[in-house]
Amino acid sequence: MKPTAIIGIDCAVDPKNVGLAKGVYSGDLFVVIDARCGRSEGDLISVLSGWIQSESRVLLALDAPLGWPSSLGRTLVGHAAGAPLSELADKLFRRETDRLINDRCNKRPLDVGADRIARTAHAALNLLDDLGTAIGQRIPLAWDNAFSSRIAAIEVYPAATLSGRGIRCSQYKKTEHTEERRDIASKLNEHLTCSVDHDLLVADADVLDAVVCSLAGLDFLRGLALAPLEPELARNEGWIWAKLPGQ
Repeated sequence: MKPTAIIGIDCAVDPKNVGLAKGVYSGDLFVVIDARCGRSEGDLISVLSGWIQSESRVLLALDAPLGWPSSLGRTLVGHAAGAPLSELADKLFRRETDRLINDRCNKRPLDVGADRIARTAHAALNLLDDLGTAIGQRIPLAWDNAFSSRIAAIEVYPAATLSGRGIRCSQYKKTEHTEERRDIASKLNEHLTCSVDHDLLVADADVLDAVVCSLAGLDFLRGLALAPLEPELARNEGWIWAKLPGQ
């Protein structure tokens, strides 16, 4: 496999809360070489396009839903205010990949069809589109690790990536959770090489999550992430690529 840059993006509506991490995967070695938070939408595009343009092959790993439940669209077509909904709420607001992650990791992703995460998904899709415009190339989703385009993107979920390795995956994001983030950053050393100052990961949960996103991208490239059980459904709804417990 050609050397590949893996860019982890911890998505958010506010660009100042978007974490970015860039690593390079070559041979059996994966090294995280840069990590930071965004300052503005323009800054995000500038940093990301600069990282991308310097590499021959790039995988973006985004922590945000990149699709919606297929049953939600079907059910809402023709629905009128006040009429009942025939589908169960879990089917309307959760994707197949969300249910699988919950079953295997005991960690439920937010319901993209009914939660504030929908705004993050909206921002992530716009970011992909704006980034594609900036680099003059559409950014497709990758469905296998041998993707043929120079650049591709996948959806990831840091909590699942951490859980799959037996690492803490909750209660580490508040400002006061310094020791919890320090513990996560330390344990990540067993799975990647990080040339970024660990104090940055300890200080900022968004940057830490971006590094975990890049690790999820590495799992995808190594063929360790669980592939969709129903490929056509996944291409419609999106799919969380994660190395799950027991894999």
